[in-house]
Amino acid sequence: MANPFHLVVATLLCSPLVEPFAPFPIASRTLNHPHALKSTASAEDEVDCIVIGSGIGGLSCAALLAATGRTVRVFEKHYEIGGCAHEFYVDMNGKTVPSSALSKSDARRDLFHFEAGPSLYSGLSEERTPNPLKHIYQMIEEEPEWITYDQWGAFLPEAPEGYQLSIGAANFCKILETYGGKDAVNDWEMLAEKLRPMAAGIKGIPHAAIRGDWGILLTLILKYPMSFVNVLKYAPAFSAPFNLDELGVKNSFLRNYLDMLAFLLQGLPADETLTVVMAYMVEDFFRENAVMDFPKGGSGELISALARGVTKRKGCSIEVSTPVEEVLIENGRAVGVKLAKSGRIVRAKQAVVSNADLFNTYNFVPKGVHQLFDEERNKFLGVTAKPEDGSVPYCKSFMHLHLGVKADLIPDDAPPQWTVVQDWNKGIDAIGNVVVVSVGSKLDPSLAPPGYHVIHAYTAGNEPYEDWEQFEHLLDDATARDRDEAYQAFKDKRAQPIWNAIQKRAPAVMKGACAVEKAATPLTHARYLSRHRGNYGLAIAPGNEKGWKFPEVTTPIEGYYRCGDSTTSGIGVPAVASSGAVCANSIMSVWEQLQLNSKIKMP
Repeated sequence: MANPFHLVVATLLCSPLVEPFAPFPIASRTLNHPHALKSTASAEDEVDCIVIGSGIGGLSCAALLAATGRTVRVFEKHYEIGGCAHEFYVDMNGKTVPSSALSKSDARRDLFHFEAGPSLYSGLSEERTPNPLKHIYQMIEEEPEWITYDQWGAFLPEAPEGYQLSIGAANFCKILETYGGKDAVNDWEMLAEKLRPMAAGIKGIPHAAIRGDWGILLTLILKYPMSFVNVLKYAPAFSAPFNLDELGVKNSFLRNYLDMLAFLLQGLPADETLTVVMAYMVEDFFRENAVMDFPKGGSGELISALARGVTKRKGCSIEVSTPVEEVLIENGRAVGVKLAKSGRIVRAKQAVVSNADLFNTYNFVPKGVHQLFDEERNKFLGVTAKPEDGSVPYCKSFMHLHLGVKADLIPDDAPPQWTVVQDWNKGIDAIGNVVVVSVGSKLDPSLAPPGYHVIHAYTAGNEPYEDWEQFEHLLDDATARDRDEAYQAFKDKRAQPIWNAIQKRAPAVMKGACAVEKAATPLTHARYLSRHRGNYGLAIAPGNEKGWKFPEVTTPIEGYYRCGDSTTSGIGVPAVASSGAVCANSIMSVWEQLQLNSKIKMP
């Protein structure tokens, strides 16, 4: 029988509403980010904690640890911080401009601001919300300024001409009735009646209150007793797959729509998604005055706020263009890192945290150094770290288009975002079948030069890396990639569904008609963001036949921790933020955590 404590903690860890994200190529120049401090340290120095990687999970963890008074050093391989969520700038000539070259904010006005990954956010502008990232902002006392909107567009097989409506339960029912009939509405109301009571407990507990030890009695159980009892009541159902048959959902349109939502949320179809995730999502439809959120200044402001939470603290810093070669292990404990370029040793008194993906987190530690860690490595990576050879399954990768276009090419009444599904029968994860289009400059005109718009459009986790293995020899040679006709032709072919999706609402946006055109492939993700096989997380379905489970934030090595989309919380912005908080909680004391948690404002 499952341990009730572990079951409840696992349920809580898997509950944040997640959002899609993905990568993009960056030029190879190496400069320091404005939030980073150039290193003038000696050949060896020491801090309390080291964080490898500056994604949302890593920076969330680092900022919370810094808030407790610890000295924290973040090492980022890229020259921009943010990991899969970083922002980058491109001029009118298509040249990438590092943020470190922008000494004045005025210099950004004539550049295109592109988001490398996330583009859809909710539950952040409200003061009281269950969103884990909002709670981290509250605890570190740094936050972006928010722009809110409520318009969303979609082109579905039943709606080839598309629709555009405000979000919220009432309008969703209109969509269901229009394209699925009365049965779709009835099935939805029945489903909501079953799931909403489950969501009440999850939405009443901040994820930053979660600990992996019995300190959770103080941080969560005694502080949120009624919500905890609700979670305990539904924990077995939460940890089960979202089974539409068992839930009585028969209407095909609603089933397909829920499949799409599940896929956009975490890269898996509905029947491979945890019930707790879907219950959270269903409850979100019923928020009063529901709106979507967007950070003023672009998605990079999500990262900048977290970075300020680190660098404003004495003794804390972020170093970019600084890859880590090795995590140092002494007497079975992680004690620091060795940097790749300089060979410099930086020691950690308390913890080393990896915000890298699972593959790189393991490879920071040489084989043979720690037996239990090697056993876990072999379990997850197998012989070759490829799924076909026994490794843990990965989510598929992405194709991206980043475009700078004349403003008059996009209709004034077009929404800021729209989604396109070509054919339900192909399977929700079929290549190019689902595309998300985001026009951030519709919300914040400063993201593009005057008279222009920025477009970020991507295939949502349906690009198999196996199809790109034939080009792996080009991975580290940009010139060779540009000259390789087969690679360029294949890239154009795989990008075509994205162009088609953009043209659903902006038919004048065509290849060759844009001021800036940049396409990114799974190789881009692998090369520039150090993501093994271009992955953006683990594809671990609940109740899977092989018994795969997400790795915890702790590792078999004392003092070595991990956070991000390769850990229990899973994929998406709130999820990786949650992983950073849970990881930080594993390092700090219960009393330090309680002090930080006191700043959280729950609904």
